[in-house]
Amino acid sequence: MSVPNSSTTSNAQQMSLLEIQRAMAAAVMMPLTPDEDMQPVAPDGSDMHAVAETFIAPNKQLTAFERLELYNRQYWYRLLDALAEDFPALRAVLGPRRFEALSVAYLGVHPSRSFSLRNLGSSLVGWMGQHPEHSGRRYRLALDVARIEWAFVEAFDNGDHKPLSMEQIRSLSGESRLALQPHVQLLALDHAAIDLVLALHKRQKRDSSEAGVRHDDSSDASGDKLPRVSRRPTWVVAHRVENSVYYRDLMREEFLTLTAIQQGLPLGEALEAGFAGTRKPASRWPKMVQQWFADWAEFGWICANS
Repeated sequence: MSVPNSSTTSNAQQMSLLEIQRAMAAAVMMPLTPDEDMQPVAPDGSDMHAVAETFIAPNKQLTAFERLELYNRQYWYRLLDALAEDFPALRAVLGPRRFEALSVAYLGVHPSRSFSLRNLGSSLVGWMGQHPEHSGRRYRLALDVARIEWAFVEAFDNGDHKPLSMEQIRSLSGESRLALQPHVQLLALDHAAIDLVLALHKRQKRDSSEAGVRHDDSSDASGDKLPRVSRRPTWVVAHRVENSVYYRDLMREEFLTLTAIQQGLPLGEALEAGFAGTRKPASRWPKMVQQWFADWAEFGWICANS
């Protein structure tokens, strides 16, 4: 344990515990330099060496600034690792350097606000949609990949309610209002990217090690060897079954009907929304709806609207 010098002790005594905590948090959360060092100057123009000395004592090996820098680095490494863990396919599509630059830019606007890192990437898809410059030439594919990967997080973590039984489903009318299980995630994509994401997840698991994501990765691979993926409108649902997440392709009509149900429309209006603009002949609609409800009952997607 290091012994504070008289100057550090005097400064610390003048600060309350809350002030020390806030100063420490502000310093630790400052973005690193491009060389992954601590910024020498605080956002308000203060010299960070002097700031560090107000609440951290040096030891025989390190100055107060160097000790604070260790926490600053580890904080950012942990956040960047957390995003890389939640979005491994996005990292593969963009390449490690571009992904890290995107992550730093995103975290500058949406820093961690919770003791848990679970929600760290909750705003990433929306932020990427407003900042395509960070995703390069594969922007639209990257956005779809991010949607798929965040849907995995939501489908895995979100709760569930008691599903409707087949008997309850048979008693529904056009005025019935239903709800989807919280873990059911509906995705409208520009690419048929599910197989790509699953392949990249498999590759990431194979290549990963206990050391985690390396921050000194000299590779600037941009995903040139990605599996082929076609660009076409695709509708997908991510859902959970016994603690495992599955993706399932949907027809446009089924996707639109489920979306309308999720939005709270009565069942009759939801079905009208699902078949609006369809090219499927009306003679096929009853059989399609019958099959949908059989599938929804089997997977337990439908529950009462509370």
